[in-house]
Amino acid sequence: MNINTTRNADALTIALEGRLDTMTAPELEQTLKSSLDGVTSLTFDLKDLEYISSAGLRVLLFAQKTMNAQGSMKVTNANETISEVFEITGFADILTIE
Repeated sequence: MNINTTRNADALTIALEGRLDTMTAPELEQTLKSSLDGVTSLTFDLKDLEYISSAGLRVLLFAQKTMNAQGSMKVTNANETISEVFEITGFADILTIE
């Protein structure tokens, strides 16, 4: 998986490419822990994300809980497969999905 971060003042965009699973979720979690200081707006761009596992969902939940305390988070460009995972797991009710 590739993780591309773009920071603009207090806004951070993280674009994910590939598979977010048990092998790659720890890398994203580390990126989040080292990048969220001072961020009030977090966007996940999932345009190129092909797959997400429960480990990936756990990291998104961690990000959402963190951002609830310091700002806002949204998920953009989720494909049909990823959107279906969000619907089935109830994450569609937790996350702001555009």
